[in-house]
Amino acid sequence: MMELLTSAQMRGIEDRAIASGMIASLELMERAGRGVVEAIFEEWPELRTAPRRAVILCGPGNNGGDGFVVARVLKDWGWEVETFLLGDPGRLPPDARVNCERWSAMGPVRDFLGESPARLFGSGSAGDGVVVDALFGTGLRRPLDARVRARLAEFRERHPLSSLRSVAVDMPSGIDSDSGRFLADEDGLSAPHVDLCVTFHRPRVGHFVGEPAIGRLVVKDIGLDALEERTSRVTPPETRSDRIGAVELVSGFPDALGKTAGHKYSHGHALILSGPPGRGGAARLAARGALRIGAGLVTLGCPPDAVPENAGRLDAVMLRPVADGEALAAIMKDGRIGAVCLGPGLGTGAREVELVAAALGDAQRRAVVLDADALTLLARQPELFALLHAGCVLTPHAGEFARLFPDVAGTLAAPALRGPAFSKVSAAREAALRAGCVVLFKGPDTVIADKTGRCAVSAALRERAAPWLATAGSGDVLAGFIAGLLARGGAPFEAACTGAWLHVEAARRFGPGLIAEDLPEALPAVFRDLGL
Repeated sequence: MMELLTSAQMRGIEDRAIASGMIASLELMERAGRGVVEAIFEEWPELRTAPRRAVILCGPGNNGGDGFVVARVLKDWGWEVETFLLGDPGRLPPDARVNCERWSAMGPVRDFLGESPARLFGSGSAGDGVVVDALFGTGLRRPLDARVRARLAEFRERHPLSSLRSVAVDMPSGIDSDSGRFLADEDGLSAPHVDLCVTFHRPRVGHFVGEPAIGRLVVKDIGLDALEERTSRVTPPETRSDRIGAVELVSGFPDALGKTAGHKYSHGHALILSGPPGRGGAARLAARGALRIGAGLVTLGCPPDAVPENAGRLDAVMLRPVADGEALAAIMKDGRIGAVCLGPGLGTGAREVELVAAALGDAQRRAVVLDADALTLLARQPELFALLHAGCVLTPHAGEFARLFPDVAGTLAAPALRGPAFSKVSAAREAALRAGCVVLFKGPDTVIADKTGRCAVSAALRERAAPWLATAGSGDVLAGFIAGLLARGGAPFEAACTGAWLHVEAARRFGPGLIAEDLPEALPAVFRDLGL
């Protein structure tokens, strides 16, 4: 997994590198600005071939200094470049002031608030090029001033007669880099979209959660990897405060979960609980997902009167009648059952309360996945919530999360007035701490957290977007994926991360037209692509 950084963590890495004497802060700024230009040319190769136009918006901090480097480099390429500064040049930080002065020898520095961009975009001669937002980057801690917001919108909207692409340095201005939330003091304001965002060394948390509205994200190396390794020898990562609360980006499938020789029970037995007749489809989807992800044996437990319906729809999945909690407890005496999944199409009546209580109260504390109706029961009945343990995985979508943790969801839904804002990462961590188990908070920016504060993001954004997952039953399949991985011996946090990642990979592998039934059937192709 790749680590996602907060602004404080990134600042700590830079500060240590500079304090070590191995690199000057001015050199880091130079590398950052040149990295932005490299990313522009890599994203739009046609811009290399002839001089174009650039409008560079520079802020009052070091992000603005990066912008002045971008301006100078593009000018050296023969581009027509205009720079606008928010604030007083004399009050810029030292390195940003140096780069402002270097640019001043090449062209004027215009007042961002004092001069309208209308003249830049008001004629058909505007031509191809870029608008670069280097106003605030990752350091923003309060909403943008209304005048700044309005002027920035003028630049970003790009007059129809121009074809200027929008580029942000580190983070689109107005977005808190620690949460991905747009800092706003008025209702109805939303995050602006940029075509390309260029950041450095490592992505920030806010690039993958919240509402970053970024078309493409590029991470540029500015030489900090080697420097961080050297400084870590002096200050080990585990003793540094800026590593507390690290967030990981889920980005692969553990080799250990590839199948090796053995019989079916050596690869785990998952038990999926189903609801009454006419409601078994969701559990069957979960069971198919558990089987396809590699569980050696999957059993679907349903009410006795639902056996005929399920028997007509199942082949490789085993079938057992489970009338009530007592029947489930008897079945779970089989020590070969490694994981239980409850919720998809389960129902919320007395039988289902008994099933959830029996699964959670099992003396062996076996792994349990709780989704859909099971989450509704947890929200309604505190005595069930109190039975949760470290082997459980909760998989709520936003509505279910709000029912389970209404105060946490309320804080997350409140306007973000200052940074670092309360984020989806913050919410998932708080929920996992209260529940004492893993919480997988679903969405395009799925966040997985456990009770220790460990946290990961499985993002289906930008080039990894999978909008086809917005279809009935896809969450049931995800619950089955996680149950299958748990049955195979995966730890709850790792199983949740891997299941979420494979869920997206299967959707992307299948493509448009996906329905939930297609997700398990796409897994073999995903596994082949992974070399398993």
